[in-house]
Amino acid sequence: MKTDPRETRLRERLETIRARSAKSSSWRSSTQYLSRLVNKGGFVPIKTRLSREDIAFLSGAREEVIAFADLGVRLLDLHRPQEAGGITSDPGSPIRRCRACMSRWPCPTFRAMAETLDQ
Repeated sequence: MKTDPRETRLRERLETIRARSAKSSSWRSSTQYLSRLVNKGGFVPIKTRLSREDIAFLSGAREEVIAFADLGVRLLDLHRPQEAGGITSDPGSPIRRCRACMSRWPCPTFRAMAETLDQ
């Protein structure tokens, strides 16, 4: 089976983002300390040592996070429930299917997103 070049391109882009993110340092532990250093101008005057990987990650992080959030919203717009119709033994709880992939609700795409984002 021949691979779609668009899928290959997207997979490579996602893997690049994942690899760059994994190589950079986490700022989570520093944020509590840094938030106490906000000056009257609303900025934190800091001096830090950043690796090349940190700089590469930070240079595109904002745009990549926005793109992933947009992707998530678009996937949610596509993968949402609808009544499947047909006969059910419980009229108060009709069978629902995903309008994009027609899997029973919640579909695998929605479950994967929920599992990942609810961590």
